[in-house]
Amino acid sequence: MIALLRRGVGAVFAPLLFLLLTIYFGWNALHGNLGIEAYQRQKKLQLEAQSALSDAHKEQDIWRRRVTALNEKALDPDMLDERSRMMLNSSRKGDLVIPYGEKNSLY
Repeated sequence: MIALLRRGVGAVFAPLLFLLLTIYFGWNALHGNLGIEAYQRQKKLQLEAQSALSDAHKEQDIWRRRVTALNEKALDPDMLDERSRMMLNSSRKGDLVIPYGEKNSLY
């Protein structure tokens, strides 16, 4: 009787052990630190980081163009004078001033 019980437990123990190990490794393959869900989270973070990097490059290009425009050779003195007079709302004696309506602004 005991031999039959041992043989029955032995016959069930090995497959049960392998089934439990398979379940454990399968669960870790999905939910573990290196599983599929973690991989998907990392891919999402990577896409967000690439988007942020692209935005940073665009902003850097904008600032690079602005700084280049401040170069002494890039500034047109006449345009600078005209723009500064318009912003300061001032003119020289003898300047011809053409008024624009509010809906027809120059800038």
